[in-house]
Amino acid sequence: MAAKKVTLIHGDGIGPEIVRATVRAVEATGASIEWEERPAGEACAEEHGTPLPEQTIESIKENRVALKGPLTTPVGKGFRSINVALRAEFDLYANIRPASILPGIQVPFDDVDLVVVRENTEGLYSGLEAWLDREKNIAESRAIITRKGSERVIRRAFEIARSRPAKRLHVVHKANILKATSGLFLEVGREVAEEFPDVEFHDVIVDACCMRLVRRPSDFDVLVTTNLFGDILSDLTAGLVGGLGVAAGENLGDEYAIFEAVHGSAPDIAGRGIANPLAVMLAGGFMLDHLGFETEGNALRKAIEDTLAAGDIRTPDLGGDAKTQSFTDAIVERLR
Repeated sequence: MAAKKVTLIHGDGIGPEIVRATVRAVEATGASIEWEERPAGEACAEEHGTPLPEQTIESIKENRVALKGPLTTPVGKGFRSINVALRAEFDLYANIRPASILPGIQVPFDDVDLVVVRENTEGLYSGLEAWLDREKNIAESRAIITRKGSERVIRRAFEIARSRPAKRLHVVHKANILKATSGLFLEVGREVAEEFPDVEFHDVIVDACCMRLVRRPSDFDVLVTTNLFGDILSDLTAGLVGGLGVAAGENLGDEYAIFEAVHGSAPDIAGRGIANPLAVMLAGGFMLDHLGFETEGNALRKAIEDTLAAGDIRTPDLGGDAKTQSFTDAIVERLR
């Protein structure tokens, strides 16, 4: 297969360390990737005057695929969030957050294998906020839910559910209280469900969903929900399988895709060589799948799982004392 060009964003804090580790692992799979490095984040703002330079946006537009480390949005005027700005710029309406058990990581359950699909561009993250009085004692935030936005993310979730063994999907909502916004999302979910008779369809109120997730996560296969609920649920499900250090995310639109670690930049451990690269590596595996390198993506995941199963080399957050480099060395050695 011909080489694929990918925009590579190292990010802030531990970002450069874990992204470099991921590049090594991805290249060790044999996939033909041509990296195009571009800046973004807090450190970038000091040099370029903006945390998201035009050269970075143009690179993603040209390559259509990006892999990035964690980004810190500078305090002060400008972007509310660089990540939110990227999702809006490229209309990355579906945030895909798988959560499944990895070998050797101590977690409360042994049967978690699910995917949270979060609507990524609307809802309470639309940025429509205002003060209602001069003293700033009353604030307002508006949630925007559209039929088009709901339909496309729900259809994407059904397609994912159809591809999985359980073929089960839950629309997560609060339509009992938020009858217009959450009600519209649920209504669209029921309409789209008619197009997928082979997928078992359910709906669940968000608070009940949270309770069931921490009691019987095996009840769920694919969950699709609005932006704020998805933000919360995807972190909750990451906690079920070991935390944000092993949680990767895919931001998908119809034309563009950005793959990322969903954790923060962890400036307190930056430069110490102890950061866990797994989240970005797993995102790199999703990127390989997206680019058509499924064999290489499977090989990367197997190398990660075999390294964890061996139990002798792990970073401190996973209960070991390995450095980022030695942990990466073990994965690369298995790939070779």
